[in-house]
Amino acid sequence: MAHRTIIRPVAFSLVSARHASARILRSFSTVIDGPVHSTVRPSPPSPSSSVFQDAIQAVSPRTNWTREEISEVYNTPLMELTYASATVHRRFHSPEAIQMCTLMNIKTGGCSEDCSYCAQSSRYDTGLKASKMVNVQSVLEAARIAKENGSSRFCMGAAWRDMRGRKTNLRNIKEMVIGVRNLGMEACVTLGMIDAEQAKELKAAGLTAYNHNVDTSREHYPSVITTRTYDERLATIKNVSEAGIHVCTGGILGLGEKPEDHVGLIHTVATLPAHPESFPVNALVPIKGTPLGDSQAIKFDAILRTIATARLVLPTTIIRLAAGRHTMREEKQIMCFQAGANAVFTGEKMLTTACNGWDEDKEMFDRWGLRPMESHETIQGQQETAKSTDGSVMVEAKTHERASSSMQ
Repeated sequence: MAHRTIIRPVAFSLVSARHASARILRSFSTVIDGPVHSTVRPSPPSPSSSVFQDAIQAVSPRTNWTREEISEVYNTPLMELTYASATVHRRFHSPEAIQMCTLMNIKTGGCSEDCSYCAQSSRYDTGLKASKMVNVQSVLEAARIAKENGSSRFCMGAAWRDMRGRKTNLRNIKEMVIGVRNLGMEACVTLGMIDAEQAKELKAAGLTAYNHNVDTSREHYPSVITTRTYDERLATIKNVSEAGIHVCTGGILGLGEKPEDHVGLIHTVATLPAHPESFPVNALVPIKGTPLGDSQAIKFDAILRTIATARLVLPTTIIRLAAGRHTMREEKQIMCFQAGANAVFTGEKMLTTACNGWDEDKEMFDRWGLRPMESHETIQGQQETAKSTDGSVMVEAKTHERASSSMQ
C-alpha cells in the first residue's frame, strides 16, 4: 500500500521589542566612589555554557564571581534561567518553606539623607510627619502579634543616617532585641550606618541580623543617593559581619537603572567575604514628593530575572520579596517562589508602604502548598542548633533573660 506524505506550510511571525531604561540625572555633592565603566550587554549565552552549567551544579557558594560571569547567567533566556534556579533552589532549600518576617518602623521620618526613593527623607515634602522612637513595650507587643500570625523574624527600622550620639536610643533598641529574642523570634534592625563598637553591642544583645541595603550597582548609585557613599554602606556591612551578626543586604529595582546595574548589584553582594544571610529584593513603590515619585513600575520579568540570577549566584542565601510585593498578583509571587525566593515581609505595613497581610498570605500558602519556614530551617536556627550541643545557646538565653529581668 502506498503512503502519501502531506507537507503543510507553517507560518512563523517574529515580533521584536526594544526596552530602554533611562537613567535619572541628578547633581550630587560627593565624589563617585569608583570609576564608571560602560558595559556592553553580551548576547544571551547558550544554556550549555560552562558558567551557566557550573552555577547549576554548584554544591557550595563561592565569592569570586566576575561581573562577566554573572552577566552570562543574567542574560540566559528566562525560561531556562528560572528552570535552573528552581533546580538549585531545591538543592539548598525546602521549596515549600517561606520565611515570614514582619517589619515595624520604630522611628519615622526626619532622616537627613537624600535617598531619592524615600518618604522618610527630611529633604522632600511627602506628607510624612517625623516622630520620636516608639517605646519598648509597644514594639514587643507588635512582635507578639507577629509571632501569633506565623512570623519567625521581627525587623525594626529607624530613619537615621547613623547612630552617632544615640546612646539612649541604642540602649532602648538593645532592650527591644532582647525582648524579641526572648519571644523565640529572630531579631533584625536597620538603623543606618553603625560603627564596629555599636555592632558589637547589638551582637551582645542577641541581634540576629542587620539590614543595610546597597540599593543598586556602584555605577548607578550616585544617581540615586549623594549624601552617603557606596563605600560607607560597605563599611557598615563589614562592621556587622565582623561582629558576628548576619548580614541582610539587597537592593531596589526600578530606580532608573539598566539591566547591567542588576548584574552590578548582585556582583557587589556575591563578592563580599561571605555571602549575606539574606538578600531582599525590593520593587520601587513611587512616593509623591520624592525625585522618583513619578517613576514607572519596573517590568516583572526584570524582577524575576534578578531573583533567578541571585539564586544561582547566592545558592545558600535567603532571598526575600520585600517592598512592592503587594503590587504583584498572586501568580507572579508564586513564579518568584518557584525561581528561588523563599522569604516575605508580611503584616500590617512596611516602613511607609503597603504590605501583604498575614491572612492574605496564609490563604495563598494554603492554595499553593507552601508553609511558613520553621525556626530551625533558617541559617540562624541551624547555627543555634549546632551551638546547643555545647550549651552555649542555653548560656546565651539565660544571659538575655537576666538582662531582661534587670530592666523591668
